[in-house]
Amino acid sequence: MSSIATPRFLNLAAVQQACTDDKTASLATTEKLVREAATNGAELVVLQELHATLYFCQTEDTEVFELAEPIPGPTSQRLSDLARELGIVLVGSIFERRMNGVYHNTAVVFEKDGSLAGLYRKMHIPDDPGFYEKFYFTPGDAQFNDGRSGFTPINTSVGKLGVLVCWDQWYPEAARLMALAGAEILIYPTAIGWDVTDDPEEQARQLEAWVTVQRGHAVANNLPVVAPNRVGTEPDPSKQSDGIRFWGNSFICGPQGEFLARADEESECILSTTLDRTRSESIRRIWPYLRDRRIDAYGDILKRVRD
Repeated sequence: MSSIATPRFLNLAAVQQACTDDKTASLATTEKLVREAATNGAELVVLQELHATLYFCQTEDTEVFELAEPIPGPTSQRLSDLARELGIVLVGSIFERRMNGVYHNTAVVFEKDGSLAGLYRKMHIPDDPGFYEKFYFTPGDAQFNDGRSGFTPINTSVGKLGVLVCWDQWYPEAARLMALAGAEILIYPTAIGWDVTDDPEEQARQLEAWVTVQRGHAVANNLPVVAPNRVGTEPDPSKQSDGIRFWGNSFICGPQGEFLARADEESECILSTTLDRTRSESIRRIWPYLRDRRIDAYGDILKRVRD
């Protein structure tokens, strides 16, 4: 798809929801909230990571692969139909079965006519206690067959969307590469929460770090950021831990990191705001970070460590 001229203002929404082990029920909640967002004028609606299921990566279980779907498949078709019916651009999340033995954590973007505008397969895959994603997900392609980088914005009728996923949000390289490729908004569908046994001070530090790093990407790249997260406590199926309490706090911020909308830590809700797309350009004229980059001095960034 070629670049499409877009209007100055964009009404967008991010959905924060709780999920269950019933995919049909979780998707019904998603659809209800998306319809509400569209009724209130949203032209772009962004969903959280793996919104159709519980966050199954707390344990390693081969039976979980039965949840994966191809694209196109049942969940992508439902999201496509919803985008077409409501006339919105919709960013969703799918546990993708690409082929036997290759599965991805994939963000999908559907146009207002229901067509697939593009997809992004999560590039950075964590493997931490309670977040055993390397067992399930193959990293996304660093380079596509047509020469595009894996960090390539998706062209839509509402602009160029720099879609990344969760763990990607901790990496300034991913945000910067999306910005350099012309992204107009950075989008981070997320599933992150606390170990319920952590003390309140540690929980506060983790939450503040999560919010701060993404606001930093907004500031460093002069771009708005959309970060929807899930809510609710989900038990550990193996019973080896007390599960994860997902901390919500979904937010939308502007290109100087200013909060435009923010949720609490427990409510299912819709965040809505109107973006003025001229602000990124006006800010870049007075804070020209991209102009002053010393690309001649950054070669060592491609090394694992510097000796």
